[in-house]
Amino acid sequence: MEEPAESLSSGHVELRRWRMSDLNALEQAICESLDHLMPWMPWAAGHGRQPTVDFLTWSQEEWEARRGFHYAITSSDTVIGSCSLNRRIGAGGLDIGYWLHPQSTGRGLATTATAALVRQGFQMAGIDHLEIHHDAANPASGAVALRLGFTEIERTPVPEGPVAPGEVGIDVVWRMTADQWNARTAEG
Repeated sequence: MEEPAESLSSGHVELRRWRMSDLNALEQAICESLDHLMPWMPWAAGHGRQPTVDFLTWSQEEWEARRGFHYAITSSDTVIGSCSLNRRIGAGGLDIGYWLHPQSTGRGLATTATAALVRQGFQMAGIDHLEIHHDAANPASGAVALRLGFTEIERTPVPEGPVAPGEVGIDVVWRMTADQWNARTAEG
């Protein structure tokens, strides 16, 4: 498969490709999550309606170019966050990004959504590893990777330093290979 499915279901979350019709729901989710996002997401500082339109347009372009596959995370038909599979770590790999509305954290929903991306990513042609990157000051992102069986492979200073207020400028990289995933899923 060259590109992932446009919708994925996993546990209590549904992932579906972002659409321009999601503008109001995404804008609301971001507005309600700004205090939660600003420490980690540089784009959150410039949030507004036009940047949200720009994101949805860019998401469509990325999907069509097969560079990135961006999904709304929904629960009970409500947008509770965003996640993606991105082709920016070189041949054979995809990196995974995610964020959740603060009212949806602490219930395993980020892990559930990310597990759906992992399953889908390893079904794509030529993908043999997946990575999750986060700043060292954001242990919640690392906890998702750890729960799913990713292995921390490095911590490196970010050349430009911290890019968001909560960051310390140390990039933590977690990796999972297709063999690791297959062994994990075979165990049950």
